[in-house]
Amino acid sequence: MHTPVTPQSAPSLSSTSDKKIITLMVVLVLFSPLAIDIYLPALPAMAAEFQVPSTMAQDTITWFMFSMGLGQLFAGPLADRYGRRPIALTGILIYGMSAVLAYTAQAMEMLLLARLLQGFGACATSVAAFASVRDSFGAEKGGRMISYLNGAICFIPALAPILGSYLTHHFGWRSNFSFMAGFALVGFVLILLNYKETKPMNTVQTGRLISPSRYWSVLQHPTFLFHATLCMLAMGVILAYVTSAPVFLMDKLGLTMQEFTHWFAVNAVLNIMACFAAPKFMVRFGTRNALLFGLSVLAIAGGLMLGFQNIQQAWAFMIPIFFSSVGFAWVLGSAAGKALAPFGDRAGTAAALLGLFQMSGAGIIVGTMQRLALPSAQLLTLMMWLLIPGLLILLTKTGQRWHSGTVAH
Repeated sequence: MHTPVTPQSAPSLSSTSDKKIITLMVVLVLFSPLAIDIYLPALPAMAAEFQVPSTMAQDTITWFMFSMGLGQLFAGPLADRYGRRPIALTGILIYGMSAVLAYTAQAMEMLLLARLLQGFGACATSVAAFASVRDSFGAEKGGRMISYLNGAICFIPALAPILGSYLTHHFGWRSNFSFMAGFALVGFVLILLNYKETKPMNTVQTGRLISPSRYWSVLQHPTFLFHATLCMLAMGVILAYVTSAPVFLMDKLGLTMQEFTHWFAVNAVLNIMACFAAPKFMVRFGTRNALLFGLSVLAIAGGLMLGFQNIQQAWAFMIPIFFSSVGFAWVLGSAAGKALAPFGDRAGTAAALLGLFQMSGAGIIVGTMQRLALPSAQLLTLMMWLLIPGLLILLTKTGQRWHSGTVAH
């Protein structure tokens, strides 16, 4: 699973120092997707060992997402006040210690606490990475450089479950967390020895760390609320998939970890292709048409999921997921930029709130929906169809005004 920034045309790295910075930033952004994707094949084994319902094992992902989103409200201002380097190093320490706590957990409650803390650590490393890219390359070149980070983020969902499947099969589910701890140790040493502070000298962060009025000014804007909600619901679809798929495919359909990993990797590759195709579509047909297309594809995916629910075959579950991954890429690619568009003077604040919506909001919605005890296919259908009102609104004049940003605020 990943939440990449909209990719752009790949730039050339002009110097050794550029390559060094991007390499270090890749290390920092890998903490988050690694913490989700590597242990997906182990979810059924975790639920079995602790003798808890599968929903509690799935909570280890939704709790991580929740704290990663909430942490953005603090990590951004902290990075502005104290610098990118200390925030990155602190984040890695929290991440690594949380991984050790998860490895040693003797109860599901302790594992959930470890994951909640680990989300804050992963949030700090991600915020520091993207802030440093902006610091080092400026607005225009920094946007292009993010395509390198996207490439790293995109390949984790394809590769991490393969490693996680191997570790779980040979060493048990806890080995996934020992790998995270080892990665944190290596990452900490690399960052400590090579990462120089990038915070501009003119960055001033005084007064309150969190300014409610600043956040409220963004939340009052209909353009932000509409598009951030679409991002949240689209992320909810993907989160519902990654938490439901291991239990459904392995526990219910009896797939092996290797077979599950194969299906997951195929979807990850499709998601990568969709993420890189979406910006080209937007350039040619506009963001509104891209958003309409993405929402329509998600609605169709929900129909397919409902129609195939009685077919107890992996393909009947995964084909609608393939469609939803395409729809997700188009929705996120077009809606995220539009949510931030009106806030040139408050870009950091708006981005933090968008992260809160996208991760914490999706975590709360999916965690709540899973308590309804719906079959996986019906849960996913419901999540996909929650975006239909957004599609209908976008077809109205009010929706068009919200999308264009021509509203009073």
